[in-house]
Amino acid sequence: MNNRYLGALVLAPLVIFLFLGGEYLKYIVMVLSLLGMYEFYKVSRKKHYKPIGIVGYILCIIYYLNMGNSFLNSFNLYILIATIFLLLCIPVINTSYNILDVALTIFGFLYVAVFFSFIVFINNKTYGQYLVWIIFICSWVCDTSAYYSGRILGKGGKHKLCPKVSPNKTIEGSIGGLLGSTIGCTIYGYIISQYGVHIELYHYALIGILCGVFGQFGDLIASSIKRFVGAKDYSSLIPGHGGILDRFDSILFVSVVAFYYITFIIGI
Repeated sequence: MNNRYLGALVLAPLVIFLFLGGEYLKYIVMVLSLLGMYEFYKVSRKKHYKPIGIVGYILCIIYYLNMGNSFLNSFNLYILIATIFLLLCIPVINTSYNILDVALTIFGFLYVAVFFSFIVFINNKTYGQYLVWIIFICSWVCDTSAYYSGRILGKGGKHKLCPKVSPNKTIEGSIGGLLGSTIGCTIYGYIISQYGVHIELYHYALIGILCGVFGQFGDLIASSIKRFVGAKDYSSLIPGHGGILDRFDSILFVSVVAFYYITFIIGI
């Protein structure tokens, strides 16, 4: 079996958790966060940094266990500040660690666990069981459209998008991905409007555009991190796809964009 299809089978249970929502979705996202943080800390060590993984993992678990419906959960904010406070003391107590190790520990939590958690926050909103799918539709349709647009229209790779970060990506592929995200999200918006989701259709088009742009940024940022540390993939956990961060790099950014738009522009 083609490795990419095998990888898709590995990821298939996530769809079930998206349908279930609630606590089930929260805990599968927590597991994805822990795996993603492990990958991030592991590749960081290729550059001889020493992020304090155990602190990051404990912080991630506490964050999810105490997660409410609001991102600005005061208890989690207090825990984060206390953790940063204590981590800053470590390079003084143990000089084998330095301030960059502390920074990477916190950054790994923010970049992976917190960004992932916006999937849960969207699911907890009004119409959340419908709106959470926007994240995956925008990301997956964008990736697929970009891939085929790049192969067909960007054949030969003459118009590179960002050659120093990801040499195989083309402008043609990027435009195709943006169009795919916009069209896919708008069509999905029309479909769920038939099920009582009262949101104007133009919002879905705008979300699709923003997610199409920043989803590609998420992909490129993950690539820039791998390039910096000299890694091809974050891990080999998912056959044909690499690791959690290889497969969910754009979703991390799309979830943040979708959450902010739904919260502050639509007002849900």
